[in-house]
Amino acid sequence: MKRNTWQRQAVRDALGEKPGFVSAQDLHAALREAGSPIGLATVYRALADLAGDGDADSLQSAEGESLYRACVSPGHHHHLICRSCGTTVEIEADDVEQWAAKTAARHGFTQPRHVVDIFGLCPACSAS
Repeated sequence: MKRNTWQRQAVRDALGEKPGFVSAQDLHAALREAGSPIGLATVYRALADLAGDGDADSLQSAEGESLYRACVSPGHHHHLICRSCGTTVEIEADDVEQWAAKTAARHGFTQPRHVVDIFGLCPACSAS
């Protein structure tokens, strides 16, 4: 675990205020708008550290950009993510867990790890 600098705490606090996933650039812009002198590279490093320590969720958007949010659930979990507004719901995925283990075993792999995030439109965006 990295030491908690004011920059890392500022990123953690700003991330906690966001309702869904956010890019490093968007979080940096929000911090700067609030008057913080923090640099973009520092935001990237802090987000990577927070994700590595399990304090933030990290995923690749459908467009390939890294997105982050304050971690709500400890441990391994999956998400439903709205492509339009970013609303995120944590989901149970027992079928995925079983499929991943069976698929890995069938090919002789051990200790499988996976990432499953489902992108779609939330009810509010679907209604629009």
